[in-house]
Amino acid sequence: MENQKSVISAANNSRIKFEVINGHFATNHSHVSSYIDMSGIKNSLNGAKETAKELAGAFNYTPVQAIICVEGTRMVGAFLADELSSGLHGINAGIDISVITPEFGMNNEIILRDNIQQMIRGKAVLLLASSVSSGKSVAQTMDCLNYYGGTLTGVGAIFSAVEEVHGMKISSVFTPKDIPAYQSHKPAECPMCQAGQKLDAIVNSFGYSKL
Repeated sequence: MENQKSVISAANNSRIKFEVINGHFATNHSHVSSYIDMSGIKNSLNGAKETAKELAGAFNYTPVQAIICVEGTRMVGAFLADELSSGLHGINAGIDISVITPEFGMNNEIILRDNIQQMIRGKAVLLLASSVSSGKSVAQTMDCLNYYGGTLTGVGAIFSAVEEVHGMKISSVFTPKDIPAYQSHKPAECPMCQAGQKLDAIVNSFGYSKL
């Protein structure tokens, strides 16, 4: 399937790019027609920094006291916190923004230990994800943040297939318009499955495992 790989660059910044492999893939909540490899963005200094700059513009006037980083976005989150805190015109200038990577329980719910909860309780929280296909994981994280007393003020993602979740807008660098072949379906409604097309791989935020 790797022979169907292509490189996609962000519309506003050609230095932000990822690889896309077309096929039939299963995530936790959906079947998708494209695997988006964001390892270069999430793990490289320049990729993470440029992505943070691109996202920062969407949150300059959104209160942010903490950033919850899921799906390996901690490096992007750290640069994003720096962009928001050091900005001359945004409302977060000079704020010491906490950057947190939560643990996850057996049901994929976030877990915050007692020493971390104080960074969330009563705070304005930005959720940062790598890829949002259906929005179910984002919705679950929203519920968990509410449990810990945080106020979700924004959601950012490198790629998002949906524009909002539970009324909360998702600001992303890439959308399905950047990946024309991208499709996302509920497993029971997947046309690739109905056509007898076998799954190529199981995918998550860490990568893919061929079947």
